[in-house]
Amino acid sequence: MRLAFFGDVVGKSGRDVLVEELGAFRDRLKLDFVVVNAENAAGGFGITERTAIELFDAGADVLTLGNHSWDQSEALTYIEREPRLLRPANYPTGTAPGRGTGLYETKSGARVMVMNVLLRLYMQPLDDPFACVDEALSATPLGQVADAIIVDAHGEATSEKHAMGHFCDGRASLVVGTHTHIPTADHQILAGGTAYQTDAGMCGSYDSVIGMDKEEPLRRFTTHMRSGRMQAASGPATACGVFVETDDRTGLAVRVEPIRFGGVLSRSVPEA
Repeated sequence: MRLAFFGDVVGKSGRDVLVEELGAFRDRLKLDFVVVNAENAAGGFGITERTAIELFDAGADVLTLGNHSWDQSEALTYIEREPRLLRPANYPTGTAPGRGTGLYETKSGARVMVMNVLLRLYMQPLDDPFACVDEALSATPLGQVADAIIVDAHGEATSEKHAMGHFCDGRASLVVGTHTHIPTADHQILAGGTAYQTDAGMCGSYDSVIGMDKEEPLRRFTTHMRSGRMQAASGPATACGVFVETDDRTGLAVRVEPIRFGGVLSRSVPEA
């Protein structure tokens, strides 16, 4: 199976690069399934129904969220109606609407399990991410119930993301980090066959401070003074993500490559 995961979409420029490029990219690589982290898709803060539909129409099969899941209040009701939208799974039952895992079927009939989890260090999850992931992977074993499994590990600390990769090794097709918006250069297949990258990067303008117009973050860093709300940068965006090819028999990774196209970052696109 051929899978792609794209990191945090930040504002209109991040949506635009996927709207313009994702369909052709998907066709050229013959992708079976595409996951996009979209927790900053609406103006850099949260997601709305309109922005979600825009990304689904562009070619995303599933959208994941993170610590900004509820920045837009309409997400609280939209997520109940849209099973392809996932918030962190480690919200205990009754604390948040929606779901954190889903099992989806590709056009060829293959089954892909996707999970979104909020990590602990410098974050505020309500439940243990490792126990939550362990429970989900045990309930949906790779190669038996699911033909592929993608875990979006939404977290701040590199060490915790790396630990989650090893924790899932051999039980997931891909563990990929989101939230810090900078693509890391450590894409690899771990010893047990799980593809891993510490952070997928963002789909947004890199002439920015992690996707935001530079002026307000710089003012806050240099003076500790705020002059208003931060705004998503509007320059040409780079789409960042990771491509994974799996063994159809086991669901484990046989190939992993970074994805970068558009904007100012060096282009890196897998060969078909």
